[in-house]
Amino acid sequence: MKLRLNKTVAAVASSALLLMAVPAVGMASASGAASKPTYVIGYEGPLSGGNQQLGLNMVFSVQLAINQANASGKLKFKLRLATYDDQGDPTISPTQAQSAVHNKSLVAIVGPAFSGATAAAEPFYSAAHIATVSPSATRVSLATNGWNNFFRVVADDGVQGPADANYLTKTKSFKSVYVVDDGTSYGAGLAQAVALQAKANGATVTSATVPGTSQCQNGTASATEYSAAATQAVASKASALFYGGYYCDLGLFLGALSSAGYSGTVMSGDGALSPALIQGTTPAAAANGVLLTCACATSTNTKFNKAYAALSHFSAANATYAPESYDAANAIINAMKSLKKVTRAGIVSALHKLAYKGMTKVVKFQKNGNIAGAAIFVNQVKSGTIVQLGLE
Repeated sequence: MKLRLNKTVAAVASSALLLMAVPAVGMASASGAASKPTYVIGYEGPLSGGNQQLGLNMVFSVQLAINQANASGKLKFKLRLATYDDQGDPTISPTQAQSAVHNKSLVAIVGPAFSGATAAAEPFYSAAHIATVSPSATRVSLATNGWNNFFRVVADDGVQGPADANYLTKTKSFKSVYVVDDGTSYGAGLAQAVALQAKANGATVTSATVPGTSQCQNGTASATEYSAAATQAVASKASALFYGGYYCDLGLFLGALSSAGYSGTVMSGDGALSPALIQGTTPAAAANGVLLTCACATSTNTKFNKAYAALSHFSAANATYAPESYDAANAIINAMKSLKKVTRAGIVSALHKLAYKGMTKVVKFQKNGNIAGAAIFVNQVKSGTIVQLGLE
């Protein structure tokens, strides 16, 4: 499935990205800013391809945080944004990471966005002592590789997966769950965590892997693939189905489940939390009722929403991970402000000590880079709109 953006929004977003992608160098103006050094904060994530919308959600928040920090007049330096488009693909992210590392003005990264891309890029960032603050990468093992520079502002799959399973088997009292993953590191990791907790809760669990479409970027899976998976789901007689994967593939799967007559409850995680899920489901009504969870919250901050919409030309209310990206960027900026001399390694050290009251939470990191304390929110598609129900 290709991203279906409103043509005007897409044109504005693309133009804005072109402006943001201009290489940032430490050139000062002839004004009083001549004595201020310029530092670059990068964003790495999907800015093209099937997951472009998630990347746009994030990068505009980073740009907004930088714009506001520069406009405050309180910085001893100037900030610029550089973007690194990895398409959410772990085979592309190493090249983008190396490009970021070689930018001498770059001091930190918001991202990478996806778990697989993060795992592939992190060795390069770690070797260069560049702090990476991901707003969305949730694979548990990312915090167990000894990367002192790695941080994330959301809970990992080890928190979200069990919470999802508890919601299905305890809150909703379902006794049987059909768990499907798309074969990606993200989807398989989350699905496994759900399956293990559901079994521990006494539910009957059937697991299956239905390979996805390279995270929405390389066309669509065959109808036969999803038809067969849907038939198997119906045959399992499971009262609930959990899908670990991305919105494009889930949309295809939902259409097949509808055709096959599946009547159980369907739940998925943050990879499917996008209005594009509804646009990619045929019939669109087949998406109604689907539960979507995330360690991210819908922004209710009026000031942020207004500024974000003015910059991006789309609503912050539907911009998954926009608030978290804003907090990630501001965490980096606040770490920089605490330093007498801004260096890559200095930012890493400052982030380990940080306690910053962000928009979504107090941003404070554990020793391994995981966020200290986090909540999981559950959303539901109602009449073609994603509505946040509250905490799981």
